[in-house]
Amino acid sequence: MDPRFRTVVLLLLFFTGAFMLRLVGLQVLQPEWKQKAMALTSDRQSIPPSRGLLFDRHGTLLVGSRAVHDLMVLPRMLPDNLDSTLAETAAWAGMTVEDLEAALTKAKRYSRYKTSRVRKGVEPEEHARMAAQLQYHPGFSFRTRPVRSHLHGVAGHLIGEYAEANADDLAGDPFYRLGDHIGRTGLEKVYELELRGIKGRASVMVDARNRVRDAERAAAENRPAEAGQDLQLTLDLRLQQLAEQLMAGKKGSVVAIEPATGEVLAMVSAPHFDPNLLVGAARGEHYGRLVNDPDKPLFNRAIKATYRPGSIWKMVQGLVALQADQIGPYTRFDCDRTIIGCHGPHTRDNLRDAIVHSCNPYFYRVMQRVVGAAEGDNRFERAARGLDDWRERVQAFGFGTRLGGRLPGTSSGNIPDSRYYDKVYGSRRWDFGTIYSIAIGEGELLTTPLQMANLAATLANRGWYRMPHFIRSVGNSGKPSGLGIRQETGVEPMHFEPVIQAMRRVVEDPSGTGRRARIDGIAVCGKTGTVQDEPRKDHSVFMAFAPQEDPQIALSVYVENSGFGGEWAAPIAALLIEQYLTGSIANTRRLRRILEADLSDPYPEPQAAGTP
Repeated sequence: MDPRFRTVVLLLLFFTGAFMLRLVGLQVLQPEWKQKAMALTSDRQSIPPSRGLLFDRHGTLLVGSRAVHDLMVLPRMLPDNLDSTLAETAAWAGMTVEDLEAALTKAKRYSRYKTSRVRKGVEPEEHARMAAQLQYHPGFSFRTRPVRSHLHGVAGHLIGEYAEANADDLAGDPFYRLGDHIGRTGLEKVYELELRGIKGRASVMVDARNRVRDAERAAAENRPAEAGQDLQLTLDLRLQQLAEQLMAGKKGSVVAIEPATGEVLAMVSAPHFDPNLLVGAARGEHYGRLVNDPDKPLFNRAIKATYRPGSIWKMVQGLVALQADQIGPYTRFDCDRTIIGCHGPHTRDNLRDAIVHSCNPYFYRVMQRVVGAAEGDNRFERAARGLDDWRERVQAFGFGTRLGGRLPGTSSGNIPDSRYYDKVYGSRRWDFGTIYSIAIGEGELLTTPLQMANLAATLANRGWYRMPHFIRSVGNSGKPSGLGIRQETGVEPMHFEPVIQAMRRVVEDPSGTGRRARIDGIAVCGKTGTVQDEPRKDHSVFMAFAPQEDPQIALSVYVENSGFGGEWAAPIAALLIEQYLTGSIANTRRLRRILEADLSDPYPEPQAAGTP
């Protein structure tokens, strides 16, 4: 054998033997070192960042954070005699013995060497009591985390829910760990990445009694958490609060927009809920009650519900026909009630009067002209092509679209085209006489309250609008790009004047259907709508903007199953306009009437025998 090879082998055997002897000495002859190694552990904890705050347009804090404490357990640190003291430990933890046993069993099954949550959402007062006795309960510890605090309890549908991450969230993003929270709905979901911040890390070397060892070494691995970015919303807190108060005891929605910017000033879906109910340990109980409520308080009617627009739609019809040169401002039609029903003492209106009187036969004729202007071999072909051209013009107002879809679940409504009716009636087996109900905002036509408020903003701007949005700034970077993009309707500004003059008369004329929206000293332009919902009461609808010149607010109000449009929706709109433009409400009688109204019964009173 080569002497050099033999020397290498002998040296290798020598050092291996020496290492083995030293290892045996440490573990067998000097067992205290083994005990120390087993007792020491590196406990690395993730530090949750403070979530970004939410402010209203004036800088008032809407949503902050408060600290809650979760009771944690490290199974391998539990004492051997825990069974004998389980009742005492459960009482200290504020739990039943059964619940504590189940939580500990789950924690052990998950991992004996990782902390697991035993109880979540311990409030500060109880935490203080428990922390004073923590030293007598080895294996247990507290982990502090921030939860949402809605200071005014408003705009729950818009702001959304911040809830515990589920299995899909954990699998889809390594940022989240078991017990973390994530924006689940609304703006909390849309701006989750901006709001959540960056986690910190704290590493400590502790012994079996949780005493810190080698602090300097552990501190070198630490890093602080970075708070999430704050959001400034477009909401006006006082207007939002008033809108929610006015819609109490009612079902429906309110959407208010600043016409020049597209910023949403208020958004209410009624019935609404206090978003603080979905925060903390009692969240599950409250959520179950809200989900099972037949009035669906969690459903955001402002962006998801679709309604027939009713008479409000007649202004769109008039503008489309004016731009297509199918009518002029002084074009008159007979109020022929044999082709479609109408109401009120009028006989032969021009466009302005037809809007004021809400004349159904007039707008039947208007749409008939628009649809019938298309070319085709027969009336069916002409109707199909004319309808598709009409639909394209209507979509330029934002109808049939999600208006940017800045919130999850935003509906686009329904603006039917020829393919839609081909499926219903058969290909080219229908004409205008089949579909005329959409001329007056009924039939298959469906819109959202957000779209109707956007129509009010478009009218205020005389032919254009900015995409509705809810954010003024994110952190220090200002408004995100892509918000408030200007959209043109393709209708020339001059065509809006007769329509706006008519809207002013709707509110100001003694015979106007929107008289309840009149405000002394403020030029309100509006239009009522009464939407059928048989066998229940009609929906009360109103759309408006103000002032007539240099408009500052545009809004839509839907009050479900409450009757005539001018009865309830119009005065609610007036109160909101007055509050926003003047900062107060002078008409306290109007305010009291709305606040005291209970419109929860959707069915009309039966008529007495012999009543016409």
